[in-house]
Amino acid sequence: MAGFEGSAGGYVAGSDRLEKASVRIGFMPLADCAPLVMASVLGFDERYGLRLVLEKQHSWSAMRDRLANGELDAAQALYGLLYGLQMGVGGAPRDMAVLMNLNQNGQSIVLSRALAAAGVGDGRGLAALMAAQPRRYTFAHTFPTGNHAMFLCYWLAAAGIDPTTDATLVTLPPGQMAANLEAGHMDGFCAGEPWSRRAVCEASGVLAGQSSQVWPDHPGKALGARQDFAARHPNTCRALVACLLDAARWLDASPANREVAAEVLASPAYVNTGSDVLRACLLPRRSGFPELRFFGGGAATFPWLSDGMWFLTQQRRWGLLREDPDYLAVARAVNQVDLYREAALLAGVDVPGGVMRSSTLMDGKVWDGRDPAGYAASFAIHRREAVALSDV
Repeated sequence: MAGFEGSAGGYVAGSDRLEKASVRIGFMPLADCAPLVMASVLGFDERYGLRLVLEKQHSWSAMRDRLANGELDAAQALYGLLYGLQMGVGGAPRDMAVLMNLNQNGQSIVLSRALAAAGVGDGRGLAALMAAQPRRYTFAHTFPTGNHAMFLCYWLAAAGIDPTTDATLVTLPPGQMAANLEAGHMDGFCAGEPWSRRAVCEASGVLAGQSSQVWPDHPGKALGARQDFAARHPNTCRALVACLLDAARWLDASPANREVAAEVLASPAYVNTGSDVLRACLLPRRSGFPELRFFGGGAATFPWLSDGMWFLTQQRRWGLLREDPDYLAVARAVNQVDLYREAALLAGVDVPGGVMRSSTLMDGKVWDGRDPAGYAASFAIHRREAVALSDV
């Protein structure tokens, strides 16, 4: 790519001059903000003539609003949140862009001590208890169209629990999950690390499931932007993706690098929690929790079209979409595969030959993107009526 000397070189002014050298990026205080933080702290952004201005957010709804109205140039975003914006779930449609995937795995389902004391340790045990002791059980996620909501609903339904009729689902910022579980305001939650692990470490809850059990190596957070920002700033976006690829590769290169990242993330400026908790998140083989993949040889960062399409199938399944969209056309519009490939060339990262991948989820269903409408309609447990947009 003309204008760059390569992943370790500096920027050369020319046809690829950055349209904007200082980029405002929103992040949430979660372990998987690590690529953004380390790209800034270690100077990976400077390699490409960029300056990352990281702005900490405290709720996904605030992140959504600031990204949509232009206060942020880009953001660490829930994959499903970006697709919900694209489809106009809960508001006017807004053309969005997924520039890359920031991680795979890294969310957990935690249940209350009271449920654990009653012998519940997994979804099947929860279903049995709910049948034997019927009441309104409450579970929290972080955003209605987001990853945690979709994984929580999938996990419940795989156990035979209909999340639309057998339970009440509520939305909370991830940092408030453990306290609300401890206070008895809910029976369980699904959230990203380190908040699930913190709840377990503080004994306010017990680990009942992992998102990687729902979907092994599932997409986690994405680097999201508005489509118009990506269109007006293609060189900036390529440089941004390239520097984050460098950071992701560094994170996966050695346990020692992840030790360093845990110490940095523990700062009040970032996640603001104990470095021991973050070390357990980033070095999961020591704790038995699911592995956060940041690079995976480039497979973890690639914006697979089938990943975006899966979130659309689940939003359709649970009534957030009133009809089947053109799944592939939407994913092609949102996921900036060509831009990613150009950025990967800058960073010296291999890219997959295709744009779809195949996975087997916890209920044995295979997702490969070939028949999304059929897949969305194939689930025995689903919402039978569309959700009113005012409820989202």
